[in-house]
Amino acid sequence: MDKQQSSNGGPVLGPIAKASYPDVLAKRYATAPIVNIWSPYEKNVLQRKLWVATMKAQRDLGVNIPLEAIQAYERQVLNVDLDSIKRRELVTLQDVKAAIEEFNALAGYELCHVGFTSRDLTDNVEQCQIRDSLLYIRGRTVAVLDRFARNGAKYSMLDICGRSHNVPAQVITLGKRFTNFAEEMLIAWDRLNHLIESYPLRGIKGPMGTQQDMVALLGSPEKAFELEQRISEYLGFKKVLDSVGQVYPRSLDFEVLSTLVQLTGACGNFAKMVRLMAGMELAHEGFKEGQTASSAMPHKMNSRTCERVNGFIIAIGGFESMVKGLVGDQWFEGDVSCSLVRRIALPGAFFAIDGMFESVLTVLDEMEVFPEMVRVELNCYMPFLSSTRLLMEAIKAGVGREQAHAIIKKHGTAAVKAMRLGMKGTFLSKLATDKTFPLSADRITEIMSTSDHGLSPQQVEKVCGRVHEITSKYPEAACYKPCPIL
Repeated sequence: MDKQQSSNGGPVLGPIAKASYPDVLAKRYATAPIVNIWSPYEKNVLQRKLWVATMKAQRDLGVNIPLEAIQAYERQVLNVDLDSIKRRELVTLQDVKAAIEEFNALAGYELCHVGFTSRDLTDNVEQCQIRDSLLYIRGRTVAVLDRFARNGAKYSMLDICGRSHNVPAQVITLGKRFTNFAEEMLIAWDRLNHLIESYPLRGIKGPMGTQQDMVALLGSPEKAFELEQRISEYLGFKKVLDSVGQVYPRSLDFEVLSTLVQLTGACGNFAKMVRLMAGMELAHEGFKEGQTASSAMPHKMNSRTCERVNGFIIAIGGFESMVKGLVGDQWFEGDVSCSLVRRIALPGAFFAIDGMFESVLTVLDEMEVFPEMVRVELNCYMPFLSSTRLLMEAIKAGVGREQAHAIIKKHGTAAVKAMRLGMKGTFLSKLATDKTFPLSADRITEIMSTSDHGLSPQQVEKVCGRVHEITSKYPEAACYKPCPIL
């Protein structure tokens, strides 16, 4: 295409067709099942199924809807022409009106959406999409819990240098690190299940939430309640909100997204661990034959998938912030200022967490641990990792806690400074010759040369037992294998 220069030097583009630009989360990272839940085609099919179910219920409750009309609508449920609907929307400038016109034209009747407002259709359908997405994500959560527990058991007795503030602190086991992540995810698991079990449907409430139009159509409040009950059962919801306006409370969307954010916590901490351990040559996320980490430095094996996991978490948190902006912002019985935000944030958050789980599961299945490097680091810092054991033994020998702490601190920090200068460690010898310290040289040597990981294995066993209860309930989800990722 020829380009002309505008007065400010930029190109002047004539009327052109809009190029196709993919939703990166949907196309590159999320899996087919979660993308399909939110696809325009599936949404239109679900809307049409809701209309048909409502017409059947209305007919049963006395509304004059011919059976052949319902059958005509049913035959067109899967005949979704998105381009045709879009052309109608360019005229109506209202997406639901365009969908109504299209469905009516295909069936040859004007009987769908009777007694409805737009939100009777869209809110209930979107809640089905949210509910189905939560159920799908629950399965991926089971798979991640399974891998955390498996790695916890595998490395239950592998002693490693535990760190706080990224500084060597005490001996733990690598298995305990994995069950630390599992413990955090179990908290989110409980919240996710509570949300799924208690998640309520808006219901068929009409423009202002009063059910006025459906009562007028059906002839009695009892029939309006009966229709709503039938629809909720058809959609698979146990609970229906009793009193809403035009829309269900958008704080419910925030609860959904904040639950997703909580689910990411353990995964993010796991990814950070792998990235940090990779920098110390203690572990790696895995590196395939033919894989290239750096176009400039051929030797590098970056933790690119774990970096991606941490990026997903930022994106999911961003979607949560978007939805949080809708909380407490409703005008009277409702408005559409929430529409754009929800169209982006709701599917986006589910696509992102799905991509995150695929990435985490890939790393958990492919990562490598280097025990010899783990032992080298452990031996290097073992004297310092024993400082609290020395403190406990000194207290048992009769020295005050603060006095013993000061003695160990003096010799310990001096030894660390000497080590940083390349000098031989002096911690043991200095402490052994300090007359104010109550332990003998042999006892100090014994403590400093042996590894004590505390109750790490017992903690691993407890957490793995709790995870096993879940994976036994959902064995197929636990065995899920991630799709190949780019």
